[in-house]
Amino acid sequence: MATVSWIKSMLEKRGVQYEELRHPVAFTAQEVAQSEHVSGHCLAKVVVVMADERPVELILPASRRILLGRVRTLVEADEVRLASEAETNRIFTDCETGAIPPLRHWRDVAVLMDASLSHARELVFQAGTHEDAIRLKFHDWLSLVNPRVEFFTQPEHTSSRANFAGREDPGTEGSKRPAETRAEKSEVRGQP
Repeated sequence: MATVSWIKSMLEKRGVQYEELRHPVAFTAQEVAQSEHVSGHCLAKVVVVMADERPVELILPASRRILLGRVRTLVEADEVRLASEAETNRIFTDCETGAIPPLRHWRDVAVLMDASLSHARELVFQAGTHEDAIRLKFHDWLSLVNPRVEFFTQPEHTSSRANFAGREDPGTEGSKRPAETRAEKSEVRGQP
């Protein structure tokens, strides 16, 4: 399969220069990064969460993991959880399951980018399939997508359980807690 046509059309319509890349089938963002010989810090992955049953597209480097408690605070939701495969297939109908490109294309889907991604000069992302990717300049992508930029991740290798000992949200599981403490609120506003 080749890059999904609407992606190429969107980029060309906005005059964004890009390179199409082809690699062996890869199902994880780290596998894509490895196949394309790029750092996981420069490969944008998309994780879809449901915030009070509303879809939110989270864009982050392949080298990082989401802190759902922070996302819940940022989107001011009572509950945030990872979207199921069935939910993502229902919402993101024009790409393969798990190969959602980090673009603003779907109606009523909020788009948040983790601020750690803003250090990249170039960005690589899945182009709607498990065999295709796009490479472009980060600032071109940022202008195109115009995501809300926040801090909501930690490095992939960091143990979230160690960092959140005694808390109900271990960072990658759904969170349904009452008000944040002052320390947790200030942690969300500052850099991790």
